[in-house]
Amino acid sequence: MSAVPHVADPRVNVALPELLALRSRVMRAAPPPVVSRAPRSGQRPGRLHGRGMDYAESRVYQAGDDVRRMDWRLTARSGVAHTKLFQEEREGRLLVLLDTNTSMRFGTRARFKSVQAARAAATAAWYAIRGGDRVGVLAFGGQQRLLRPQGGPRGALAVCGALAAWDAMPPGADESLSAALQRAGRLMHGASRVLLVSDGFAVDPPAYGRMLSLVNKAEVRILTVADPLEMAEPPAGRYPFAHDGVHYDIALHGERQRADFARALGEGRERLTALASQLGLLKRTIDTTADPLNAVIDLLGPQRAR
Repeated sequence: MSAVPHVADPRVNVALPELLALRSRVMRAAPPPVVSRAPRSGQRPGRLHGRGMDYAESRVYQAGDDVRRMDWRLTARSGVAHTKLFQEEREGRLLVLLDTNTSMRFGTRARFKSVQAARAAATAAWYAIRGGDRVGVLAFGGQQRLLRPQGGPRGALAVCGALAAWDAMPPGADESLSAALQRAGRLMHGASRVLLVSDGFAVDPPAYGRMLSLVNKAEVRILTVADPLEMAEPPAGRYPFAHDGVHYDIALHGERQRADFARALGEGRERLTALASQLGLLKRTIDTTADPLNAVIDLLGPQRAR
C-alpha cells in the first residue's frame, strides 16, 4: 500500500500552481504603457540609429550622416538639411526585493503574509514581462537568495519556481532592511526599477540612508503586505494563536490592552509608511485577503508614462 503524499496547505505555504494561474488574471488586465527606457537623468545616452530606438532630437546635417534619417519636415521648414538623432531604447529590468523574515509567516485571514507576498511578487513578474521587461527577485531575511533578471515567459516562470522553492526551504536568520538594501545595491544587474514587498518589521534606522542610495540608482516602489489584524484595533475577545506547533490564547478585553496589541502588530506597517513618506516613494498596502493585481498596476503601471 503506497503512502499518501503530503499536500501543503496553500494558506501557509506558497503553491506553485497558484502562482502560475495568476498569469491569466494579469493577461486580462490593461497592458503596461509603452514608455521610454532611456537612462535616468545624469547619464549620457548613446546616440544610435536603427529600429527599437527613441527619437531624441534633430540637428543640422553633417557629412557622413545616414541620409535615411533625414528630418524632411524640419529641412523643408527651415531650408537647412537636418537629420534625426535617436537614443537607444534600453530593455527595462525589474528587481523584486522580497521580505522572507519570520514576521512574514503570520496570518489570521485567508493566508500568511509570506504567501501573499509571493503572490504579489509573481503578479509583478507576469505584469513586467507583459510590458517587455526582464524580472528578477532578491530575497532577504530567512532566505537570502538571488534570481537574476530574465525576460519573457521564461523569466516569470523562473520567478514563480524560485518563490515556491524558497518558501519550502528551512529558514535562516532574520535580516534587517538596511542589510538587504546594501546587498541590493551590489546586485542590481542593471535593474531600472525595484519593487520592495515587505510587512515593514525589518525596517531599521540605517535603512533610510541605504534606501536613498538605491533611489539614486533606480525607480523604487513599495508594496506593504499586512494581516487584517495589523490594520485595525481588534474587538474584545479571546484570540487563538499557534507557533511551531504550540497553541495558545490571547485575551483582549480592555480597551488599552487592545490598543497596545494593535499598536504592536501595526508597527512594521508604520515604519515602512514613514520610510516611504520621508523619501517620497510611491507605496501601496494590501492585506492577506486582497487580489494584489490592482496594487501592482498602481505601482508599476500607467503612472510611469506621466
